[in-house]
Amino acid sequence: MAEYELHSNLIEKYLKKPKSEFTRNDLIKYIEENEIEMVNFRYVSEDGKLKTLNFIINSREHLETIFSSGERVDGSSLFSFIEAGSSDLYAIPRFRTAFVNPFSEISAIDILCSFYNAQGHPLESAPEYILKKAHDAFKKETGLNFKALGELEFYIISEKNSEFPVEDQKGYHSSAPFIKWNDFRIHAMKLIAETGGKIKYGHSEVGNFSTETLSYEQHEIEFLPVNIEETAEQLIIAKWIIRMLAFEYGIQISFSPKITVGKAGSGMHVHMLAEKDGKNILIENNKLSDSAHKIIAGILDLAEALTAFGNSVPTSYLRLVPHQEAPTCICWGDRNRSVLVRVPLGWIGASNMVADSNPLEEKTDKDFSSKQTVELRSPDGSADIYLLMAGIVTAARHGFEMSNALELAKTLYVEVNIFKEESKDRAQCLKNLPASCWQSADKLNEKREFFEKFGVFPAGTIDNIIKSLKSFNDLGLSEKLYGNNEEIKKLVDKYLHWK
Repeated sequence: MAEYELHSNLIEKYLKKPKSEFTRNDLIKYIEENEIEMVNFRYVSEDGKLKTLNFIINSREHLETIFSSGERVDGSSLFSFIEAGSSDLYAIPRFRTAFVNPFSEISAIDILCSFYNAQGHPLESAPEYILKKAHDAFKKETGLNFKALGELEFYIISEKNSEFPVEDQKGYHSSAPFIKWNDFRIHAMKLIAETGGKIKYGHSEVGNFSTETLSYEQHEIEFLPVNIEETAEQLIIAKWIIRMLAFEYGIQISFSPKITVGKAGSGMHVHMLAEKDGKNILIENNKLSDSAHKIIAGILDLAEALTAFGNSVPTSYLRLVPHQEAPTCICWGDRNRSVLVRVPLGWIGASNMVADSNPLEEKTDKDFSSKQTVELRSPDGSADIYLLMAGIVTAARHGFEMSNALELAKTLYVEVNIFKEESKDRAQCLKNLPASCWQSADKLNEKREFFEKFGVFPAGTIDNIIKSLKSFNDLGLSEKLYGNNEEIKKLVDKYLHWK
């Protein structure tokens, strides 16, 4: 079965070709044959949310012009670093990102765009271009292709329903009727798939609790590995779809890293792998390869600075505390959820389980090592997704450039639950992640040379991120708020719908 024949981008299914091969003429054909009335240009600006420019199609010539030349936009209203005196940018559509808008009352095609400057060159500081530069540098320096997937965790906030209650903080993989919004999550997954998102699975998560009037129910949608540029695109579109669908259902959605004290926060874990000629190179001779260890070392070495991209609000640092399955110590391990970088359970040495469970099935020698990933557990829903992915692939490249990568990976490996009292001595030997936006900014400034290398992150972009993070003035905030639930609630409410 071709990849576009089942739950996939509706335009792919109609054209019977993968979206990576979409051309201008393909989209015009789809629009004309399906009587599409509108085209929407979509792009992410400095605030991390999708923006929209609507075109009502009045002729084929109009459509040709839109797809051939893009359109002008006011860059100074999208990015704080662009001056109003010379602010015009071009928004140029990337045809492979086109999808049918599932919410528009007027039939519409949406397309993600890239920003170009007045000279017709990619805008160096545009988030999507920074990610492209990061991946290009990784490929050039390593000869490998980088893939990733994201896990979207979020809370559904609705009127309290007391029937079939779930025990507090025991919602993991629960089913209806104990979980009330299972159908909403499935509906969202269907729409995400129809816009091109490659979904692995969805389920209810640990977090669930109630107040006198409201229910809070945590869910997760996890994706499949794709090229890292597409990873960012599908996460951005998926967050938009989940919010739009929630608006139609009359419920609230929050990707906020922290909802309240003592309850599970929402992360946005990122799994990654590298390929050579289409083959996953994380496993070699049935064990984790040197390349995998180098990627892990690079991530850990720049981990403090990566929080500047992946944990961008003060409430991020209310989640990154011990005993909440969120990392604090900079270390890694196998199947260990207390570490920053986890190597999930793979299929090495575990085969023919299906044949064992199903006696009519024949045993197979199929190699499942291609499924192996490495997981970074610190990011959350406040992340600037393009810049986070750019930072991750840059850190992975850094691992290949480090002379001591294999030694560092060996030193930072842990086998224990780092949060337990008996592991205190081991934890004290490890660095900790920043405890505030202010500290993240300082760490990014310390490590900025690695992100600016090869022109990936412009210096002005790094300066702007540091300025933004320091504007929260949250140094020592966690300690100041300790035990003050009323002030914590105010902070949570402020950043409930940040990005």
